[in-house]
Amino acid sequence: MFVADKLIQIRSSLAVVQDHSRQFADFTFVYPVISRRSGGLSIGINLNPDKVCNFDCVYCEVDREVPGKVSKLDLDQMHDELIAMIRFARDGGLAKEPKFNEVPWLTRDIKDIALSGDGEPTMIHNFSQCVQIVADVKRTEALPRAKITLVTDAAGLDRAEVKRGLEIMDANNGVVWGKLDAGTEEYFKRINRTSIRFERVLRNLAGTARVRPIIIQSLFLKMHGEPMPREEADAYCERLNTIVRGGGHIQEVHAYTVARPTPESFATRLEADELNAIADHIRRRTNLQVRAFD
Repeated sequence: MFVADKLIQIRSSLAVVQDHSRQFADFTFVYPVISRRSGGLSIGINLNPDKVCNFDCVYCEVDREVPGKVSKLDLDQMHDELIAMIRFARDGGLAKEPKFNEVPWLTRDIKDIALSGDGEPTMIHNFSQCVQIVADVKRTEALPRAKITLVTDAAGLDRAEVKRGLEIMDANNGVVWGKLDAGTEEYFKRINRTSIRFERVLRNLAGTARVRPIIIQSLFLKMHGEPMPREEADAYCERLNTIVRGGGHIQEVHAYTVARPTPESFATRLEADELNAIADHIRRRTNLQVRAFD
């Protein structure tokens, strides 16, 4: 594994790492996970309980044939659940839960509050209001070091409402994790299966990175037994280089692979050496910091 990952000290084989369920106890919108990429406890907020998304990625584990528990985000309930979860974790309650008994020492220190969910978080109409609630709770609960992390496919980063939310994040230790799984339009359509133009995603990543540092999150996998072709990997690297040449700041690249069952049997995980080979290739072609999570 790439040496930078050793700083995290969280094994991928842990059951709690492999289980990123967005359901916890009687909470509807807020859920805790141990995230290797966040470096510990991440409190997620499911902004898309209706499971609406603008991508249909071949590797997405969300079962959209089963309706969501609720169809709309309740901001007041989200606010109350977030405070309850923070206090539950900080007071040691989470450490006593069976799901977390392998790593009780990781359950009190909240690394981030992640805007994620069963769909694309930037699709909701009141995104900035959601971000403001999280920022307010961070302040009242004295969590200045915890990040506000937006996990996004980047297609909505050009919306005015989302830009307002990003400005709030900027003032409250926020970070954008923007998805980039391909180097060409053709491969993008195969992996992410969307009507969104690849050029829009690239433009949004570049524009966002010119305003603030971003993290590129890229899932690499095998399609019908074949990993990403070398020429596609080269095109992917050139997309990153184009962002940087245009004045964008890519803080680092998170290269990871399939961790949970996919809806498509032909979409399968890479072995650790295969993922590390791709990560090394990206480093050589871009000179960016790359962290591999097998």
